[in-house]
Order: sequence, then structure tokens, then C-alpha cells
Amino acid sequence: MSVLAYDLGAGSGRAILGHLTDQEIQIREIHRFKNEPVKAGERMHWDILRLHHEIIQGLSLVKQQGESPDSLGIDSWGVDFGLLGSNGELLGNPYHYRDTQFNGVMDRICQELSRKKIFERTGIQFLPFNTLYQLAALTHRASPLLREAERFLMIPDLLRYFLTGEAVNEFTNATTTQLYNPVLGRWDHELLAHIGASDRWFGEVVLPGTAVGQLRNSVSQELGLASIPVIAVAEHDTGSAVVAVPATERSFAYLSCGTWSLMGTELEQPVINAESLELNFTNEGGVGGTYRLLKNIMGLWILQECMRQWERDGQGISYAALLAEVETAPPFVSLFDPDDDLFLPAGDMVDRIRQYCRKTGQRVPEDQGSVARAILESLVLKYRRVLEWTEQLSGQSFSGLHMVGGGIQNHLLCQWTANSIGKPVWAGPAEGSAIGNMAVQWIASGAFKDIWEARKAIRNSFPVKEYEPQDRSEWAEAYGRFLQISAASPSLHSGSEV
Repeated sequence: MSVLAYDLGAGSGRAILGHLTDQEIQIREIHRFKNEPVKAGERMHWDILRLHHEIIQGLSLVKQQGESPDSLGIDSWGVDFGLLGSNGELLGNPYHYRDTQFNGVMDRICQELSRKKIFERTGIQFLPFNTLYQLAALTHRASPLLREAERFLMIPDLLRYFLTGEAVNEFTNATTTQLYNPVLGRWDHELLAHIGASDRWFGEVVLPGTAVGQLRNSVSQELGLASIPVIAVAEHDTGSAVVAVPATERSFAYLSCGTWSLMGTELEQPVINAESLELNFTNEGGVGGTYRLLKNIMGLWILQECMRQWERDGQGISYAALLAEVETAPPFVSLFDPDDDLFLPAGDMVDRIRQYCRKTGQRVPEDQGSVARAILESLVLKYRRVLEWTEQLSGQSFSGLHMVGGGIQNHLLCQWTANSIGKPVWAGPAEGSAIGNMAVQWIASGAFKDIWEARKAIRNSFPVKEYEPQDRSEWAEAYGRFLQISAASPSLHSGSEV
């Protein structure tokens, strides 16, 4: 049985075909493409029509290779959305979550409603680009889009709508908006009313594994394909990535690492209390009635931005060459909190790292290897902090950490994570989101009875590399310094510990 998974990240997308035979999974990349934001005037957008075109291209390549998948599904990043008008057509290109029009809106809304009230109603981490604040920004400036809007669809919902004509919202992605109430099991009408968003825009929320239409006749006829069923998978990419964690124990910790790092655990109920609010954790929907207690960490975005800057400055360097320089740079010289607001916007990331180090009385990293080493060391030290918080909030003790996603191809990151947390790291699979996307499609078809049978097949089908902790005393000392530096820089601190 074959299925097609579209996995869209903040920098690239891919179409991957999966075959399931005798509980063994084989995958093949069909199509890979860039996903770059577009700056138009003062606004930053996603090129949604280009993404739709690439999805069609993926289907065309599937046909050319003689494949006929039994279903397809789409996952992507969260929070961003498109609006449909009364004629069912898209009203403008969706905004990018890093667009500057959303700056400062979270603080205003939190003053009006209080963080406590918002968190009690949603259980979602406070991030300045959450959908709640994006919509509040549009209503505050009386965006003409809202006068014409009839339907709210998140990115995978929208792309699925283009393919099928069916407009529904999927659960795991809906929960990222900070507009969904997990206690009531529906959109939160009070929050919507406060920001001036109409209830009628927000439709049915379906669970992962729900079949939502088939390819439109126009698409099938254009490509010469059968009318393939389209499944609403775990459409938030982290939700799909967690499905693919090859855990053997019901109690496990995961880290999905890429542009963003997301660390947490899988629970049967959300953890919405004063402590999870204080630590600014989130409770996002999962598969099979679960919730993902997790925290967003800035991730490899900081390193990616530095590399883009060096490229612009004529100092471009390959990833492999940069990691070689990292290994020869002196350790633990410059540390910083990667979740500081300083590192959220695009731009001159190298200068911001140096600015942070100057203000905290540390040596300023000058060469590329030293800058990159500071990023990776700071990131894995933050992983330890968040893992400790996850144990604290969940009341569990984890024997190690499962790492999935493209970031595991950085073996230094994996080894240093094990060193930092002082526990084993199990890395794999790299294409976690795509594989989890496929697993939900197979669960929907009955090929797997549940998520645990799917995880067993994933564990048996893909290699997992184990990293044992090393140099524990040096890393423990560095962790102490990291905590002191983070606590001593309140003027730079992002408020991740609300």
C-alpha cells in the first residue's frame, strides 16, 4: 500500500512516497522544492500559489514514475493562515509569521485579557506570532481582508482546499492558533469576540486521520490521475513528527529539530496550570486523543540566518566546512539564551550574538567557527533546561531523549545534546514529519490499528543512532554558567519564563 506525504517546512518542502509491505516502510523522495518568503512592500508573505504549484508538480512526478498512491496528506508549520471570500477564492497571500505588523500585539492583548485567562482557555505557549495576535493585528488596523472574509483556513487546510474544494480545519494545527479551547473541545468564542474575529469564519475541526474529499476532477483530469482520497493527517508538522518517534515506552521525551526545535512529551490530557503558564509551555493537539506538552525553542534558525548573512557578505561556507571549524573553536567561550527576543527577527544575526555577549560580559566570538560553536552549545544547553522543565511538569523521569527531524543530520548537535542532558540520545528518523504523515494515512486505512503499531513499524524500518553522553563534568559546569548568564540578562530576555 502506498501513500504520498507532502511535508512543508519554513525553508523547503518535499513530496515523499511511502510503501508499506508486511509492516515494513520504504520511502522515496519524489520532489523537493524551496519555500522562501516573499517581501512585497513592507509586508512579508508566503508564496502560497507557488506551494500549490509544487504540490501539483509532485503529483505529476508520481504519475510519471508509474505510481498510484492510495491517499495523500499535507503537513506544515503552524499559526499561519489564509482567508477565503464569499466566492470561495483566496483573499490575498497569507502573511509570514515573522512579518513586522505583528510586533507588540501580544503584549497589548495580554494587558487587555491577562496571560492567565488566555492560557486557561487555550493552554498554548505565548509567542508573538501566534494566530491570535496575527488576527488581532488585522482587526486593529481594519484590514480590508476581514471585511470580505468568510472562511479561515490554516496553511495545510488551504492547500487541501485547493486540491479538493472541501474547507475544514484539522485539530493539531487548530490548537497552535491560541484560539482553540481544549477543555471545551471547540474554537474559543470569547477570545474570537475580543479580537473582533467572526465565529462564522471558523468551521468544523476534524481529527487526524479524517478523509476530507478527493482530488478535484479538474486536477485528476489535468494530470491523468485517479481521484486520490485526501486525508487530514496530523497537519502540524510537529504533530506528524511525534507520531514518527520510534519509542518503545509510553513515557518518552522527544526533540523535533530543524529551523525550530520543539521539545516535550506525549500525554493523554493537557497540563494547564500555574506552573506550565509560568514556564510558558504549550499543549498542542496530537494523534489518538493525545496532547503534546512541549516548548518551542528557537532552533537552528539562528545558525541558518548567520549562514545566509555570510553568503550575502561574500563569505559563504558549506555546512560541513563550518562544522569542521566549530570542532576546532575553543569550547564554552560565548553562551546565550537562544529564546531571547533578540534572535526572533530575520536580519544580522551575527551582530546580535556579539551584542548579547558584550552586554553579558563575555568574550565576543569573531570568526565563523566561534559564532557557530556559540550557537550550538547554547542551543543544547537550553535543551537540558527544557527537558528538566518537561519532567517537572509531566511528573515523569525520562531515560533519554528521542531526536527526529532534519537537524539530526548534524552529528555534533546530537552528541552535544547527549553531553548536555547527561542521558542517551536516540536520533532518527530524519524525515520524521513525512513518515508520521504517512503513518496517520495508514492508520486511517486500517493498515495500522493504532499509533503504537505504527511506531513499531517505524522502529523496524529506519535506523536509529544512539549517542552516549561524554565529558559530563565539563558540560555540567557550562550548564551552570549558561543558567547564570540567562538569568543575568533581563533586558535581553524574551520572557520565555513568564
